[in-house]
Amino acid sequence: MDIVRRLVADRPVVIFSRSTCCMSHSIKALISSFGANPTVYELDKIPNGKQIEKALVQQLGCQPSVPAVFIAQEFVGGDKQVMSLQVRNELGPLLMKAGAIWI
Repeated sequence: MDIVRRLVADRPVVIFSRSTCCMSHSIKALISSFGANPTVYELDKIPNGKQIEKALVQQLGCQPSVPAVFIAQEFVGGDKQVMSLQVRNELGPLLMKAGAIWI
């Protein structure tokens, strides 16, 4: 879990993704549509991707393991949780509070 903490430290938005996952793509597009520039780690394209994915599943209970979204260094959840924030009009204010966007 230390590796995940290091990767999300000092970044307003971090998304752990897989390049072939359509839901990961949708969540990245949604967050980017606010003007945010998330840090994205494609777990299928980085050397320690399997280790990170294992930590996401075991330590955070991510099922499925991607997308896993962190805003302001806090684990928000996966695609369903992010979409729920959007439907409740809470995603934009959360991104602003994290310093990911300015309006």
